[in-house]
Amino acid sequence: MRLSVTKVEHYSAAIPNQVGEGARVLGALRDEGINVIALWAYPSGNDMAQLEMIVQRGSGFVKATKKAGLQVSAKQTAFFLNGDDYPGAVAGTLAKLAHVGINVGAVQAVCGGKGRYGAVVFLPQASIRKAAKALGIS
Repeated sequence: MRLSVTKVEHYSAAIPNQVGEGARVLGALRDEGINVIALWAYPSGNDMAQLEMIVQRGSGFVKATKKAGLQVSAKQTAFFLNGDDYPGAVAGTLAKLAHVGINVGAVQAVCGGKGRYGAVVFLPQASIRKAAKALGIS
């Protein structure tokens, strides 16, 4: 079973929770050539919405967000899993992290169709090096 695990850049941003704002922000990033490989958006109170973005390559991302009038968090590191889908596909990765004493902050996973899945594993930033070693990446 094939599995690719890579470090990725994670950014957060708050936007007004109104019709078309997500489309405006994502369109502006697209126009600057930014590939968002994972996105979660949800209401966060006070008429705001929260965007959680994983970008393919961070170079140019912050500049593009400033041009779009978007204030983003400091860069965080997460892990992107991409592999063959089967029952328990994410469980093995989580078991490796648990084995070395790492408590995962959050996981988002989805079937990609055609027997593939993708997931993002969010960890405390102090655990990134230890996690990378446990997952066999640098």
